Amino acid sequence: MVQRWSAAAACLLLLASGAWAQGAKPIRLIVPYAPGGPLDITARVLAERVKDSLGTVVVENRPGAGGNIGADAIAKAAPDGYTIGIAATATHAVNPWLFAKMPYNAATDFAAITQMVRVPNVLVMNAEAAQRLHINTLADLIAYAKANPAKLNYGSGGNGSAGHLAGEMFKKEAGIFALHIPYNGGNPAQLALLSGQVDFNLDNLANAAPNIRSGKLKALAVTSQARNSVLPELPAMSETLKGFAIDTWWGLVAPAGTPKERIAQLNQAFVAALQSPETKARFATLMAEPTPTTPAAFDALMQAERAKYEKVVKASGARVD
Repeated sequence: MVQRWSAAAACLLLLASGAWAQGAKPIRLIVPYAPGGPLDITARVLAERVKDSLGTVVVENRPGAGGNIGADAIAKAAPDGYTIGIAATATHAVNPWLFAKMPYNAATDFAAITQMVRVPNVLVMNAEAAQRLHINTLADLIAYAKANPAKLNYGSGGNGSAGHLAGEMFKKEAGIFALHIPYNGGNPAQLALLSGQVDFNLDNLANAAPNIRSGKLKALAVTSQARNSVLPELPAMSETLKGFAIDTWWGLVAPAGTPKERIAQLNQAFVAALQSPETKARFATLMAEPTPTTPAAFDALMQAERAKYEKVVKASGARVD
């Protein structure tokens, strides 16, 4: 009897830890940001797309501290293959250099699953201001800044935000000066631009797109190395400033120590979801380009981005104590 029970228990343990049978237990997908934003929306789209292959995926929002609270929850979860979450530019490339104290180690506390999305930032101006100043291109903006030193300013979602760091990179590469005005979040920064309180922003394309389409904002260029497939007519900043490239990206990670077999299973399911026509169409409405990768490729991207942002953050002088 004891032998029979032991064999049955071993079989169940193998199923639970090795096979991860569909539906055996819901997967928790932690999003380190509030509901309703692009990261949250894309996570929920994928959660729906993988339910046939992985079973129920429950999205849990854990916002706060620039994404650090949610990322820390992922890092400290049991590495059993049932807790995964979003790793983003901020949580895994910027924050390690921005925050004096970090609750997790971005380099060692996570196992990469796949990159999900790449969204370029876009340099936008208030459309009326651009018309008044006769600025139609990025070259026009640079020429105006050089002819009118210290007259321009730009807004961002806060010190050390993606918009702030992209703005500092732009100033350095273009050889211009513009005063940085930090706001408490991307939406207040965009409202300041719409009301004419600031001259330009380097905003997330997904966030700026509705006002670009409505004509309230004039887009001058995307910050990615190449043009974006969603707005192919919009130049890349690299066409004016050679080599300029700074994207917003996010993807899926699990706690370090999650079995490689489980990582492979998760990667297969989410890559298939990212490649589906339905996902591509849904992401296109957010100006987001699906970018499925291998776990190794996503890990390499995060390492490279940490190295890049170490220099950018230190040059900006931004710091959160």
